[in-house]
Amino acid sequence: MNVKPIYTYIISIINILCHLIPQLLTRLSNYVIISQNNNIYFASMPFQMNQPRQSLRLNVGFLIHQSVGSSRDFYFDLPTLFLEPDLSLQDLNGSARITRTPQGLLVQVKMRATVPAECVRCLADLNQQLNTDFTELYAFSIRTASESELILPEDGHIDLGPLVREYMLLEIPINPVCHPECPGICAVCGEVQGEQLHHHEVEAGDPRLAVLKTLLENQTSE
Repeated sequence: MNVKPIYTYIISIINILCHLIPQLLTRLSNYVIISQNNNIYFASMPFQMNQPRQSLRLNVGFLIHQSVGSSRDFYFDLPTLFLEPDLSLQDLNGSARITRTPQGLLVQVKMRATVPAECVRCLADLNQQLNTDFTELYAFSIRTASESELILPEDGHIDLGPLVREYMLLEIPINPVCHPECPGICAVCGEVQGEQLHHHEVEAGDPRLAVLKTLLENQTSE
């Protein structure tokens, strides 16, 4: 009976591993590994450049079967993030705590970011700081839903993008200023005023109107 040398089996094993490892790495690239309380778990948080909003899409299905009170923290640190259709955020960072409750999954979010804006006084470009802190419930059914009527999707994934957009828009001031003491634009010359306010000499009036000015002053005094 012919017995194959052991190295042929080793080569076969190596070939199998070379085929499986790339597939495994490709699958793992769509997840971020989070460690908490000495537990390691995977959260679905893809960071594809062509789909930046998915950075706020979380896989929370594993919490459905956990006991009431179980929670997990997710952390975010994104240099840029565009939330359709109109909000472009920069330097977004913060966290989201997902807690299992009898009614559903309670989402507690704290985030801060900056958004491009323009000072209403001097018209200078600025990065407006935004801070938001909100709590929402993704209910297991419509019967236990809150006023927001958020229902946990069947696939166990929740997208925080629409919520973050809504709450961040509420934080944008109606009249943003570069700093509280901004003096604005000079009403006379139209130039941006610095630390020292502009002082312009008052031009003399038309001498031909001097008589009319005198008459008006006399009528006012009477």
